[in-house]
Amino acid sequence: MRLTFERFSGRIAVTRRRGLVVALALAAPLVALGVASPALASLKLKEEFLPFADCPLASASVCLVSTTTSGEFVIDHKTVPIEVPVTLQGGLAGESLYEQPLLGAADGDTLSKTPLTVPGGLVGIGGLGGEVTATAELAGPPSSVIIDRWNLIGEKTPAVTLPIKVKLSNEVLGEDCYIGSDSEPIVLHLTTGTTSPPAPTEPIKGSVGNRQAGRAKGKIRYIEKAKLVDNDFAVPGASGCGGELSSVIDLVLDLDVGIPATPGESTAIMEGTLEETSKEYALKYLPKPKKAKK
Repeated sequence: MRLTFERFSGRIAVTRRRGLVVALALAAPLVALGVASPALASLKLKEEFLPFADCPLASASVCLVSTTTSGEFVIDHKTVPIEVPVTLQGGLAGESLYEQPLLGAADGDTLSKTPLTVPGGLVGIGGLGGEVTATAELAGPPSSVIIDRWNLIGEKTPAVTLPIKVKLSNEVLGEDCYIGSDSEPIVLHLTTGTTSPPAPTEPIKGSVGNRQAGRAKGKIRYIEKAKLVDNDFAVPGASGCGGELSSVIDLVLDLDVGIPATPGESTAIMEGTLEETSKEYALKYLPKPKKAKK
């Protein structure tokens, strides 16, 4: 009996030791997770703030990023679908919800120069030069873009005043082919509400979209599925297309596209996301710029 009891007691001791080892093994990763979670949370916050990396923090109180992911741009006869993201970014000098000029992006890329394919090219010249792309560019400085956040959330006009020119590109058109210019821009008065085009053009409606709660723990105001629209803008004729042949090609382009076009003959529909944050959060969570090497 004694021998049997001693052996049994030994088994109990061994079992207890093994149980303790297992418990410690299970607890170790949980402890490590508890220690690491603040660091992981901070990393996630920094990732969420990366879209504001080009905010002009030296002069801005508010950082803004608008990303258009779908929609279309119609100039009379031609429809160009937006199938590649187009970004408008920068900042605002004050916290006011009412109209303010946009402060340009820190790297100068306020409106991304995103080429969009023109379906079917252009009659009379598409076959010679292949695919034709259209790229919207700012017509004037970033301050010519006016942001009215009160109109944006209130579905009033305009929420965004955006003067642009459209560069058309292929081998034949050259590097200076534009519809619109700095002196004669295409001025969009984009709204999340309902447009008021001249008759017989029917009004179209935008949308303020859906606000996401809790993004970056409430530090980023984020709206998805926003829809900004306008169909009450004029479009000038083309200029500078084809180099020395511009007098001919400009005319061919005008006839094919249907320009100059009066208000009500063209449409802009821009759908995507809108996000903003305050300067204090951007300074806290954006990566610090690297010091230049001497």
